[in-house]
Amino acid sequence: MKLRLMRMIQINNALGLFDGISCGQLALHRAGVKFNKYYASEIEKYPISATLKNFPNTIQLGDINDWKSWDLEDIDLIIGGSPCQGFSMAGQRLNFDDERSKLFFVFVEIIKHYQPKYWLLENVKMKKDIQDAISAELGLEPVLINSGLVSAQSRDRLYWTNIPIETLPDDKGIYLKDILETLPESEIRGGDLEEYFKEKEGKLSPRGLCHIGTANLKGIQSLKRVYHPDGKSPTLTTSMGGNRESKVSTSETTWRKLTPLECERLQTLPDGYTDNLSNTQRYKAIGNGWTVDVIAHIFRFMEE
Repeated sequence: MKLRLMRMIQINNALGLFDGISCGQLALHRAGVKFNKYYASEIEKYPISATLKNFPNTIQLGDINDWKSWDLEDIDLIIGGSPCQGFSMAGQRLNFDDERSKLFFVFVEIIKHYQPKYWLLENVKMKKDIQDAISAELGLEPVLINSGLVSAQSRDRLYWTNIPIETLPDDKGIYLKDILETLPESEIRGGDLEEYFKEKEGKLSPRGLCHIGTANLKGIQSLKRVYHPDGKSPTLTTSMGGNRESKVSTSETTWRKLTPLECERLQTLPDGYTDNLSNTQRYKAIGNGWTVDVIAHIFRFMEE
């Protein structure tokens, strides 16, 4: 493997589609990739606000469906994670009939139009026939990377890219206990944890439960969303941490919610990256984001 960790790479302009809180732009900085301009296509005001707080020079373009009106030059890199709800194994499996997932084809149109030197598409694990259809459209197979290699979050994602990924990231050995913050006792709830979850079973959000601790878990392991401080967090979603039933156990008898700061750390964002938003909007934006260190690892394989 060529040593790229310390080199500085220069490209012209970058374009982030479905840009969210601009995790891709952050990854470029972290990977040592210099660029002249960063264009972002995003329609939700709260992620845009977080982006502009951290990167005020970002040029916001608005709705991706208006891309034919954009007049951009020297685009060397296009990145994006088109909405995944229609591709998700946990969703309704609407796939290409889902209006959100049809935006994948808009991504492809933009790639064909600008013909950047590099491009990257991120998405969730999905049914093999859908994955194969996307691969056929893009002309290459994806690389599966779990964010758990670089963070305390287990998060499988597929990356289609013409950047030559030579190796997976090294396992940094980061676990939940490494990213949890200490909160005042007033924010920690007490009681019989096992009985609490038994009582709530069947009423829990399928995306929201995150118990982390050493409590007696006999009888509730079937929920498959029970985690220990020495392990990894489940994949963050837009409600993780904020949902009333998302709990972090601090002992056998106490628990609390995941905090926005802890969720930022799970996505390898800087502490406070989204702190100009309400907690509700922070959870949503972080859950929709990328694990920055994974993207930075991929960008380090770019050539000058």
